[in-house]
Amino acid sequence: MLWILRFSGFFSAAVVMIILSPSIQSFPPAEAIRSSNLDGHLRFPVLLSPPDYLPQLSFRRSTTFRNADECRFSDRQTRGKTDVCDPSLVHIAITLDVEYLRGSIAAVHSILLNSLCPENVFFHFLVSETNLESLVRSTFPQLKFKVYYFDPEIVRSLISTSVRQALEQPLNYARNYLADLLETCVKRVIYLDSDLVVVDDIEKLWATDLGSRTIGAPEYCHANFTKYFTSGFWSDRRFSGTFRGRKPCYFNTGVMVIDLVKWRHAQYTKWIERWMEVQKSDRIYDLGSLPPYLLVFAGNVAPIEHRWNQHGLGGDNVKGSCRDLHPGPYSLLHWSGSGKPWLRLDSKQPCPLDFLWSPYDLYGHSH
Repeated sequence: MLWILRFSGFFSAAVVMIILSPSIQSFPPAEAIRSSNLDGHLRFPVLLSPPDYLPQLSFRRSTTFRNADECRFSDRQTRGKTDVCDPSLVHIAITLDVEYLRGSIAAVHSILLNSLCPENVFFHFLVSETNLESLVRSTFPQLKFKVYYFDPEIVRSLISTSVRQALEQPLNYARNYLADLLETCVKRVIYLDSDLVVVDDIEKLWATDLGSRTIGAPEYCHANFTKYFTSGFWSDRRFSGTFRGRKPCYFNTGVMVIDLVKWRHAQYTKWIERWMEVQKSDRIYDLGSLPPYLLVFAGNVAPIEHRWNQHGLGGDNVKGSCRDLHPGPYSLLHWSGSGKPWLRLDSKQPCPLDFLWSPYDLYGHSH
């Protein structure tokens, strides 16, 4: 019933248009730098004016969201002084960029609408453009969030060509640096891609028992694992031997629960960078940011129910390919692949499942 009330409120509330001109949306250097504490990854460009290609963006303001009566509040929240280190918070990391901004906003909106305790959710936004914070604040005035600038140069030299150019964008690799970017008091985080919506209470995913594992994700052990690496990889024992003693299964890195304490202790960022260096010299895979995660973690992942990543709804890498839902219940719908629901809806060529995404779309024009 709570979800229904919030959902109906989304449609019945007065629409407030927020027209965000690029000329006024860059935030000053001091505010930008305060958004994180890791100077090594947060080197801002000298000029903070928005790029010329940034279009005028228009989003509706979200409806007011409130915690249910049974939600727990910490002493800090009761005093109205919530901060990032509050132990009662659910931490979610997601990227923000112009191309996928509409998807990111819809993802955030879906989480708020379907959470029993939306005021307990804290968002960590990873950006490589410095003019998006005020847009988020205007669209979600109540939102608890922080923006972290990720310098593309940190990873650019490590990126190899991929099957799809979108997979080569530096911001795709920001997830590798969450343990460095986020405050050390943040011990666990849910990482989410920008092309998904959550249709269940995110706190259920947050409560995942990772046991001794560093990351948790839905695994797909029926998938042909060998296809994620080249024949040269499998024929060279220096490389394929990394899976010796493991039973590796494919998992999608667009939905992960990460123990940041264990990650920092084992320095997994360096492991991932090492495999990316191998890729530059030996070409052991054709995909983007996924294979290094498989190399480091496959076979040592805490399994999460498949309902938390109904992926492939973008048709994988086949344009114009509409997919059906996988059998069983679903809590998260993920348009991984080249087909994005907002683009197909705008082009008047939607797939049937794209209409499960559209209720969460806050983009300013009517459909």
